[in-house]
Amino acid sequence: MTSSPLPGLARFNTSQDSAALAALHEVCASSAWGSKLLAQRPYATVEALFDASDAAMAELSAEDLAEAMAGHPPIGRPKPGDPTSSREQSGMAGAAEALKAEMLELNLAYQERFGHVFLICATGRTGEQMRDAVRERMSNSPEQEREIVRTELGKINRIRLTRLVAEGE
Repeated sequence: MTSSPLPGLARFNTSQDSAALAALHEVCASSAWGSKLLAQRPYATVEALFDASDAAMAELSAEDLAEAMAGHPPIGRPKPGDPTSSREQSGMAGAAEALKAEMLELNLAYQERFGHVFLICATGRTGEQMRDAVRERMSNSPEQEREIVRTELGKINRIRLTRLVAEGE
């Protein structure tokens, strides 16, 4: 971007720390991630914000990742009254009852195996694609799965950051 920052980015850059941190917490529940992004303000471009997000995500410990994952509801069960999780999981909204039931079973099996919610960047994915992904990932080692989750969280964070800096335009 060679033009001036988006109005939403400028607003994020100049908002009070408490407001910016609250907005970042809506993007990602990891307090370490949010603190790292907050400390690097102001951002000249959205790409600089994405780069900072990616770098912060790469540095998260297993405990930080667990905190981030705790902010995400299971696939097929978006948080009631939360437009973000409903929008992101819209691929499951119109799914057949049999697929929803299968996803519930797979979510429970995944959680039993890995100790946390199945996390995937659900935006743009169908219910069938999410089901196939959880089936495929069940054979991963916990270490492999932690890195996949880190990557998926990074994708989700970029989508949510885009929305954050585009608000009000």
